[in-house]
Amino acid sequence: MKDASVFPELVTGRDDGFAPRAWQVHRGSTLRGEASCNLTERILEVPLGSDGRSRVVRAHELMHARVSPHGLAWATLFGDVSPRALECAEEFRVNTLLARIGFDVALLRDGSEKAGGRRLAETGAWEEAVCFLLAVLGTGGEREYLSGIRSGNPSWLPALRAVRKRCLDVIQSSSTAALGSTRRDDRGVPNGYAQSTEILARLLSQSMAARVPRDADELRQFRRSLEPGGRRPPTGRFAPLCFAEGGESRRRPRSYGVPHVSASNTGPVMRYPSRLLTDPQQRAFARSSSRHGGIVIIDQSGSMDIDERELAILLRRAPNALVVGYSHRPGDGGATANAWVLASRGIVSTTCPSGNVGNGVDGPILRWAVEERRGREPVVWVTDGQVTDSNDHPDETLSEECARLVLSNQIRMVRELTEVARVFSNRASSSSSRANFGRVGRKTQEIRASGRPCEN
Repeated sequence: MKDASVFPELVTGRDDGFAPRAWQVHRGSTLRGEASCNLTERILEVPLGSDGRSRVVRAHELMHARVSPHGLAWATLFGDVSPRALECAEEFRVNTLLARIGFDVALLRDGSEKAGGRRLAETGAWEEAVCFLLAVLGTGGEREYLSGIRSGNPSWLPALRAVRKRCLDVIQSSSTAALGSTRRDDRGVPNGYAQSTEILARLLSQSMAARVPRDADELRQFRRSLEPGGRRPPTGRFAPLCFAEGGESRRRPRSYGVPHVSASNTGPVMRYPSRLLTDPQQRAFARSSSRHGGIVIIDQSGSMDIDERELAILLRRAPNALVVGYSHRPGDGGATANAWVLASRGIVSTTCPSGNVGNGVDGPILRWAVEERRGREPVVWVTDGQVTDSNDHPDETLSEECARLVLSNQIRMVRELTEVARVFSNRASSSSSRANFGRVGRKTQEIRASGRPCEN
């Protein structure tokens, strides 16, 4: 049977400056992944058969040649969006356009959808499961894909159906002309892509990062998150730690430091007479010194309302300490720094970020501080004990993780910057006051009461 003739050069009507030029056409197939449209190199790989499925697959790739964007500054424009989400959302837009002009998109399936869905569900690949839903949405492979999900992990279906419904609502609100428009907006992005694919990809990226709803309340919360203006759903994990690049700083001369009193077996004043009987080294005398080192971790989320004047006093009194602040912007994918060094062993920053509203990186910043610790120097965490995930939702598991870090590494918690000096001088209140530190405080009490070991 004679191969079909394909001329992508005849695809016209773009308004984004995609200049006419010769294309290369290579033989592909109807199997998933074996047909493609490379707009940069002008290479079209398509099946050349005369059957109905081959014709629809060819039309799909030619629609990419007609409407998909090219030459964009992807990292700048979409740095906070998953590339895989953009890819699958664009597949959905192209398939929708094909269906609207009369192609039978039910033929877009290759028989691998059910097995693929089952494998994703069984291996817990939630992110890919969400993305691939849009790649098959509206095609002949959608039902089989969801059937595979059901057989692998049926608890995923309600959330996936919520994503499906919301994406259909978004795409159905656009006319065919608007959906396929290649006229550029003020950012240089084709309108059809910006008003459908980009919106869908942002929804997908948010859903990919979410924790799969575990009960009816979480499912309602997940559904609300998909609506315009909805709050992002819980993720159940911390965001990656992202330090700000070094800004302006200056070396500050060694100050008098924070006074520190410790027990000694010599000295002018006997402050601890009971140690003559209880301490093998009979350290009954007091020895005063100035402490310059130590590590201070400052929660600068909105609930803390850190006083900049108190922070300046702390940096002036303990310039040789390592002082770090942290606060994560809810939902940020790494474009915004969520931690910054305010003082580092004598080098003091001249600026102080105001924070990014949320917590989001409590666990990672505590682990980082423990790794930076020198010997037995004190580590102080200025916090209210309210730990949150990357979307700024409270989470019991993450709170317990931080509580174990506090206990296993003897991290002292204080609520105010003014209390840091008391910890450095060994005049802080007893660790029993941890109960006053929100969820982390309660978790430390539970762990100590249970006798469960704390791991670093």
